[in-house]
Amino acid sequence: MNGVHDMGGMHGFGPVQPEQTEPVFHHPWEGRVYAMRRALGRLGRWNIDSGRLSIEQIPPAEYLRMSYYERWFASVRYLAVARGLISSAELDSGKAEGAKGKPITVRQALDRVFDRRIASNVEPEIKPKFKRGQKVRASNFNPPGHTRLPRYARGKLGKIDRDHGVYVFPDTNADYRGKKRQHVYSVRFEARELWGAQAGPKDCVYIDLWDDYLERA
Repeated sequence: MNGVHDMGGMHGFGPVQPEQTEPVFHHPWEGRVYAMRRALGRLGRWNIDSGRLSIEQIPPAEYLRMSYYERWFASVRYLAVARGLISSAELDSGKAEGAKGKPITVRQALDRVFDRRIASNVEPEIKPKFKRGQKVRASNFNPPGHTRLPRYARGKLGKIDRDHGVYVFPDTNADYRGKKRQHVYSVRFEARELWGAQAGPKDCVYIDLWDDYLERA
């Protein structure tokens, strides 16, 4: 979707200010939010793409106000209710109304978190639409839902650098319309194609893009 979260190429936010000796978490609650998000995600009530979509749906003013883990916390709150893990009343009160299933141990939760369970990306029956070295154009569309095609690359010319194999298509997976597995490519875009004549003539950007994001050039 076209939202404030898609900040690539947008002006007005100032330069990135790296924090020297930055800690993994600035506050203890951030670590707890991280653990909750990872553990609850392994219950299988939502997928990584629907999780990203829930963050993208935060109102723009709130999104810009929030820190990184505040957005994660807002996502956990929304998904836990939307996918039936807790009720709105439980969320408001902070008290459980009753057991909703067999609890899992901390060790079981950790095992599920660190077992990524990503299916093999070698699927000979799914043929690639493009090959290495082929010129392509990123589709110019404005979807209302989740997408991994950044706005700054839409309609731009690039070249296939490599084929990563077959993966789930985020756009349909995010709202449970199917996995629609297809090839993902690393596509090289010249910086001047993306940013214009002011970009460095030797610079380029590599973007991982799915078959459905690309057209023959």
